[in-house]
Amino acid sequence: MRALLWAIALFAAATGLVLFARANTGYVLLASHGTRVELSLNLALLLLALVVAACVLLLRAGTLALRLPARARAFREQRQLEAARHDAQSFPDGRAREFPKQGRLEAGRALFDEALRAFFEGRHGRAERAAAAAGRSGVLPGLSAVIAARAAHELRAFSRRDAYLAAGDGDAGDRYLCQITQAELLLAERRHHDALAVLGRLGHRHTAALRLELEATRQSRNWDRVLALLPQLQSKQVFDELTTARLWRSATAEALRAAAVDADSLKRAWERVGQELRRDALLARTAARCFLAVGDAGAARRIVEEAIEAGWDSSLAALYAECVGDEPRALLQKAEGWLNQQPSDAGLLLTLGRLCACAELWGKARNYLEASAAVEPSHSVYLELAALAAREGRDAEVARHREAALQLALAQLRESTGGRRRELF
Repeated sequence: MRALLWAIALFAAATGLVLFARANTGYVLLASHGTRVELSLNLALLLLALVVAACVLLLRAGTLALRLPARARAFREQRQLEAARHDAQSFPDGRAREFPKQGRLEAGRALFDEALRAFFEGRHGRAERAAAAAGRSGVLPGLSAVIAARAAHELRAFSRRDAYLAAGDGDAGDRYLCQITQAELLLAERRHHDALAVLGRLGHRHTAALRLELEATRQSRNWDRVLALLPQLQSKQVFDELTTARLWRSATAEALRAAAVDADSLKRAWERVGQELRRDALLARTAARCFLAVGDAGAARRIVEEAIEAGWDSSLAALYAECVGDEPRALLQKAEGWLNQQPSDAGLLLTLGRLCACAELWGKARNYLEASAAVEPSHSVYLELAALAAREGRDAEVARHREAALQLALAQLRESTGGRRRELF
């Protein structure tokens, strides 16, 4: 009915215009600088109507062009809201029924809370889906991407993890967050070189970043860089004193082992070690073994002597016999001086027995070795006694000492295996 009325109205208007145009005999005269243009009134009115219509169309087109970004943004937000509502249906709890009544941000907040709860509950698949949906809704995109990436990492979906982190580093704050998270997760994957590359792109490195760099550098076995990082971490009091001292010792020991390719490199590395660390038993033992490996028994002897003078250590005393070189009697005299302060040290007695054997003092060697076995039986001391007995041709004694060494070694093996089994259970 409405269409019929519109058709009648249009027909009546057209008829009226035709009758008006026939009855109208007026004209319009335009004159400018001697030029005269005469138009009929009907044509002038038609041209005026066309000009007005063109201006209205241009204004309308300009208005639509100006409003296009806002309309596109509203359309995109609507799509994100619909996606958030759709994703929310996979979480069958009380909040899911409220989403259709809420806006995009409220729905995204609820999804973000759900992602946090699921992640800390260990439900990583659910956490990944909720965090990804929260990120698509525009709520905390950086944090949502990090939670989704960590959940995907726990699921060993490394490609999805990297995609979340790449999509989440929008502004500067989110970029730092995503990069340090990526470095931590790459380090957990044992990809220390990639982790160092990511850490290298960070500008300011706070304490957590320095700790990550320390661990990545340790995994890459770049001990010089580890030693360069430790003063920074020590000044920031990242670790307690015991842990810091342990890191210093282990890194220095590894740096010495890495430098033990020739005597000159090892000497330069040892000269860089501070006096306090040189007295440490672990470092002294490591350095002495390194110098022995490159054929410098004299340097190894001096290191052991200086460390023992700073504080007694039985393992260093046991190592002293390996530093014998060409002058066993001088070492024997030095070690017998220590015996006055440590008369019941099994390691020192074993060293004295070995030094006496090197000096061909066979009787004293036997006495020292038997004393060491009486204080603390060991595989090494029984083998030394077997070697002395073999030299003197006492085959029965050789077999007895070797049997004792074997039984002791088997007992130690059973004890260590039993300890590992207890740890497993």
